[in-house]
Amino acid sequence: MPYPLEEKYIIKTEEKLGAKFPNEYRNKMMASNGGEIEADDDDWQLNPIFDDSDKKRLSRTCNDIIRETSQAREWPDFPSNAVSIAQNGCGDHIVLLINKNAVSDKFYTWYHDDPQLVEVELDW
Repeated sequence: MPYPLEEKYIIKTEEKLGAKFPNEYRNKMMASNGGEIEADDDDWQLNPIFDDSDKKRLSRTCNDIIRETSQAREWPDFPSNAVSIAQNGCGDHIVLLINKNAVSDKFYTWYHDDPQLVEVELDW
């Protein structure tokens, strides 16, 4: 079960990535840090933002967006400027792209078996 998230944790993550997230994504994560979304006729699990405010939140966010992005970057052809915000459990990711210290306000799917980026609409 996702929990609300204080904005200070989003800011810490943005500082680590060197870019600010789109407002739509920030608002979703502050309302419920994680959970499911629908996109491209699939269910996706949002990667949480690290929250160490208590033991329960710490354990539920240990697979945070920074860690999941780092692991995704080990895949061949995963874009080096992509940030994984969600996964479908099959090695595929929904990503945001960082360009010149800014994060695109567009979301993309990246499929591990066909490594191209395709813009996608998210059903928050």
